[in-house]
Amino acid sequence: MKRSFIVRPRWEHLLSRMQTAVIEDAFARYGGDLYRFLLRRTGNHTDAEELTQQVFADAACSFASADPPRSMRGWLYTVAERRLVDELRRRTRAAEVARLLAAERPPGGEAPKRVEEAVARLPLRQRRLVFMRIVEERPYREIARELGCNEAACKMQLSRALQRLRKELLAAS
Repeated sequence: MKRSFIVRPRWEHLLSRMQTAVIEDAFARYGGDLYRFLLRRTGNHTDAEELTQQVFADAACSFASADPPRSMRGWLYTVAERRLVDELRRRTRAAEVARLLAAERPPGGEAPKRVEEAVARLPLRQRRLVFMRIVEERPYREIARELGCNEAACKMQLSRALQRLRKELLAAS
């Protein structure tokens, strides 16, 4: 059974006609299976859809610079597992920030003020990154485009910003 609501990412601008045909075929053959695979692991239709789209967008980007792998299905599942791990790491970091923010607050609202001050001490780029990712819940792809870097660099910068905040807030406790 094919899921008609999975939107095929736009990859035509990245690929030759032959590469586009390979991706289109892979999407038609494996898109539904990958979606169900990710749905079982995430338990959420929206997350599974987004991750499925990311897998095929990643495939398109990879094909723009390399030849297709020998086992398309196996390669797609490997990419799907990596995207899932990235998503779980992101959720873990977000949960840690939420835990820090929801920690028992001292009387007089001192904790929110400490968090605000700690965030204000971050370098501007890290402050913007924390705000866009945690407050606005924007995807890394969009943040990276706005900050002029790649997604991996964006994730690393957020990780460093959160580590810095965590150390500072725990030291002040």
